[in-house]
Amino acid sequence: MQIIIVILALMLVSMGVFLGIGYRKTQKLAADVPSMVPQAGRIAEVAGGAIHYLDLGPRDAPVLVMIHGLGGYMQHFTYAMTDLLRDDFRLVVVDRPGCGYSRRDGPAQADLGEQARMIWDLLDRLGVTRPVLVGHSLGGAVSLAMAVDRPDAPAALALIAPLTVPNDKPSSAFDGLNMPNRTMRRLLAHTWAIPMARSHAVQTLDEVFRPEPWPADFLERGGGALGLRPHAFLATVEDYMAADRVGEVSRRYDDRLKTPGAILFGAEDALLDVALQGDGMAKYGLGCDHLPDRGHMLPITDAADCTAFVRRVAAQWARPGEKR
Repeated sequence: MQIIIVILALMLVSMGVFLGIGYRKTQKLAADVPSMVPQAGRIAEVAGGAIHYLDLGPRDAPVLVMIHGLGGYMQHFTYAMTDLLRDDFRLVVVDRPGCGYSRRDGPAQADLGEQARMIWDLLDRLGVTRPVLVGHSLGGAVSLAMAVDRPDAPAALALIAPLTVPNDKPSSAFDGLNMPNRTMRRLLAHTWAIPMARSHAVQTLDEVFRPEPWPADFLERGGGALGLRPHAFLATVEDYMAADRVGEVSRRYDDRLKTPGAILFGAEDALLDVALQGDGMAKYGLGCDHLPDRGHMLPITDAADCTAFVRRVAAQWARPGEKR
């Protein structure tokens, strides 16, 4: 019996040492993030958290609200698209609740409806009316949730590689995010999840950007380093677990999706099924264009075509900003 106790004690000590090493590695990686990708905009408190946002361009121009995807940040748009649009549009570019320099009070705010409500709260505070919602990937699902929540509020939807319905065949790039146990994901977030993510970054980025190469400056200019923090890992896991509830949003399309617009997909998207997520939305008036030989990360890899797409949508449905 005494031997068993000694063995168990040694195992506990070893586990503690192992977790302690992971904790120190995580703290070191996280400490470098603010200097690599500093806060770019302002932070507004809203019910359920706070939203980090940029407000660029002429105040009397049509408004584009730009919402990034899973594990992403506003830098996916500021990488190139904002410079191509800011002279002709008012741009409100957000870190989704819990992402980047935004925060949320807890896992409940990972819900698509909650994220939609929080972003509407920000837009109300900024006096934004009739915006074009530009959503990429999971940001497309949030944009759709915003549209069904307030059918008459958006001028249009310009969705880039959006999640629109439940994803029946998730990519292997997301295998490490399927973590239902909250205690386990919190433990891993503060110990080994970040060092492991850093060591596998090349493989993950290869899969996310496939078939296109990912840019060498993605960690800084593209905001990728912001994921090297415990709360960022937790937010991404919570967002991934909540993404399945896009079905709750899609069930409202028939009655509530009245916003016009269009969809743009890379024909070789490795993360989402183009026919399911894009072409299937034509019945709601959202036609889908395909870009040959392009993948999922279009705002970064093909900012020119994304910008032209957004301009076409805005030219058809947007109006100059209204004062409130």
